[in-house]
Amino acid sequence: MITKDRLYRPVEMRLADEDMVIEGRAVVYDSPTVLFEADGIEYKEIIERGALTNAKMDDVVLVYNHDGKPMARTRNGSLELIHTDAGLDIRADLSATREGREMYESIKAGLLDKMSFSFVADKDTYDRNTHTRRVRSIKRLFDCSIVDFPAYDKTLVYARSFFEAEAEKERVEAREALELARAKYDYLEVE
Repeated sequence: MITKDRLYRPVEMRLADEDMVIEGRAVVYDSPTVLFEADGIEYKEIIERGALTNAKMDDVVLVYNHDGKPMARTRNGSLELIHTDAGLDIRADLSATREGREMYESIKAGLLDKMSFSFVADKDTYDRNTHTRRVRSIKRLFDCSIVDFPAYDKTLVYARSFFEAEAEKERVEAREALELARAKYDYLEVE
């Protein structure tokens, strides 16, 4: 039986004030995400780098909370999916529907600032010791969603200029590089 998994991921979105285009990151690779907690045990999921390489993504929609009328879609070109080393980025023109224009205004106002996506896993593994599911390959991507309450709270959507968005990307990359260097240093100290 094929089921749709829903996964909430960090997103970095940029709004261009001259049009109703949003940009963001819907999927982040190699980042453990706690999807469930029971009896003090955190159950995590990791989407591995390259998991979307062979995924069917010819008709993906952008919706609100995984439901409702599409605000953008790949089939008509209003939603673009962009593979990067870090994950899957999106670019969407929300001007075609009333729902899209309202969503744009809500994101611009900072009322909505999170993303998610739904998919069917093709290949995955589960480690009982770490309680971690690793999604190695995704068969099909159904949607990218703007959501109220994601499982992964590091997501964000913001309205600002192109240069402010670029500066924020550089700050995030610098922070990630510093965390990686610290983790490597800690590992070397243990040996």
